Amino acid sequence: MNSLWIVWGIIAFIFLWAFILYNNLVKARNTCDESWSDIDTELKRRYDLIPNLVEIVKGYAAHEQRVISTVVEARSKAVASTGSPASQAQDENVLVGALKQLFVVSENYPNLKASENFLKLQQELTNTEDRIQAARRFYNANVRDYNTMIESVPSNFIAGMGSFQKREFFEIENLEMRKAPEVKL
Repeated sequence: MNSLWIVWGIIAFIFLWAFILYNNLVKARNTCDESWSDIDTELKRRYDLIPNLVEIVKGYAAHEQRVISTVVEARSKAVASTGSPASQAQDENVLVGALKQLFVVSENYPNLKASENFLKLQQELTNTEDRIQAARRFYNANVRDYNTMIESVPSNFIAGMGSFQKREFFEIENLEMRKAPEVKL
């Protein structure tokens, strides 16, 4: 009779352990989703700032249409990007490069560099870039923890049965593109 209780106790312990691991995996997956949402919010903030910046530059540098249209196209593509973190990071690389070109153009226009609206938008964009970087670090840390849980014994058994999939990191490929756009005044 005692051995039967021991067996039932072991079975109950195994089920309790499996439930706890499963719940931890669900919590980690939801944390990844939440932190991706934070990145998405900051990217949308950046997308909202860019048209204002473009309009100010248009007023001062009307003949720089190529650079302006590149920024507008890159923004449109980045806004429409809803794929994996890797594909979104690729579109963000293009947008950051276009913004850098726009800021280089602004160097040629002293009145533009001195414009209060331009300076405010530039500061807002820099702040937004910092917020995107912080959100990206938070997301990548959560993905790292989640992926570690999925790959580690014994939680990998529960992850396999629960169809938990590894997540991609949100990485910007080019190290130079990791910097926020800068303008020397």
